[in-house]
Amino acid sequence: MKKQLTIEEKLQNALVPKEEQPYKIPNNWCWTYVSNVMNIVMGQSPKGIDTTQNISDIPLIGGASDMGNLYPIVNKYTKKPTKLSKENDVILSIRATLGRPIFSDGVYCLGRGVAGVSSNYLSKEFIRYYYICFESVLYSNATGTTFLQVTGSVLNKMLIPLPPINEQQRIVNRIESLFTKLDKAKELIENTLAQFEQNKMAILHKAFTGELTIKWRKENNIDLSSWKDVTMQDICEKIVCGKTPTGYISKTEEIPYLKVYNIVDNKIDFNKTAQFIPDKIHKEKLKSSILKPNDVIMNIVGPPLRKVAIIPDDYPEWNMNQAIVRFRAKKDVMYKFIYYILIYPKTLDSIINETKGVVGQANISITQSRNIQIKLPTIEEQQEIVNILDKLLAKYNKIKDLEKQLEQIELLKKAILAKAFRGELGTNNPDEESAEVLLKEILAEK
Repeated sequence: MKKQLTIEEKLQNALVPKEEQPYKIPNNWCWTYVSNVMNIVMGQSPKGIDTTQNISDIPLIGGASDMGNLYPIVNKYTKKPTKLSKENDVILSIRATLGRPIFSDGVYCLGRGVAGVSSNYLSKEFIRYYYICFESVLYSNATGTTFLQVTGSVLNKMLIPLPPINEQQRIVNRIESLFTKLDKAKELIENTLAQFEQNKMAILHKAFTGELTIKWRKENNIDLSSWKDVTMQDICEKIVCGKTPTGYISKTEEIPYLKVYNIVDNKIDFNKTAQFIPDKIHKEKLKSSILKPNDVIMNIVGPPLRKVAIIPDDYPEWNMNQAIVRFRAKKDVMYKFIYYILIYPKTLDSIINETKGVVGQANISITQSRNIQIKLPTIEEQQEIVNILDKLLAKYNKIKDLEKQLEQIELLKKAILAKAFRGELGTNNPDEESAEVLLKEILAEK
């Protein structure tokens, strides 16, 4: 007969050995394993024939796509549920997208892409913040090539810094207080950005319908009939896409080589992902896709489509891969006019809608690029439009810097959570009874 362990022996087994503890925590906290303080229910998908759209059946949560910010988003139901979550459990994504813990606000069938987490000793809010804080542990212990996934064994063996029960609630209160302030700041920034995006679109609409330059045309005795219907191939030199010189790309050669990810916020970002090709290859094998300063480029493979940029003068010549198309303005056409009209959504809307109708296609053909239809004013009016847009959108670009503040808010949240689970939020009472006493009670009940 197997020897029955004493409560002290159980406690020693439940505590993480000092040499395996990730970092130091307050003296009245303790490191333990998730399996000791939480119950994990791994999801199991019901059979396809049992999946329905009947709201009278049990709602089905299959994976991250069925999870909102705080609660599930129900898309399907099942008449024969497998594994279940109950109200006040936490639902965790364990396949493809990992983490993203949300609350179960009722009974749900758990598919294979999620797990249900519950505890009689930890609040659902504490559990959710724990998984947000330790999301990187899920990814570092995931397996799979096509889809990352986390096993029940990994979830149960995760380490958790356990505070005394009263401290748990103080931590949750403190996190929520700080997050509320950050979320208010985030909402203000997002509203400002959304408003400026609307303003930008309105300005571009006025620019390319002639409304922006009504006053200028009156002053110069010019009528709107001076605008001509043209295609891009009418106003550009030969419109071409790039090529991929397999085997020749390096980080140390002469000619900068652009890919779609180098187009960021309608500018060329060539700092972190710089690639080059030898000048000889550039001139001999890729001469048809040579780029020069002031050329306008646009990605034609997506998603997303509609990434546009102007080639800067950092180098005398550039090159590009096959997912990018080049527009080089002819005489009497301003390159910035081409740039602005390409970032105006209506210019490409009809073409992009065509691509949506083709299954599996998310690209614009070179032929479609050449046949983009626009209305072209005189070179003088183009100049006026460009001057006005430069001034108006310069203000917009400054507002876009607010996006960096959104990134800072997310970093602050991560920092707050990291401090919370280290006992560094200033809420811990060192005179409170040790969390080991709580852990003993838990083990005694098992």
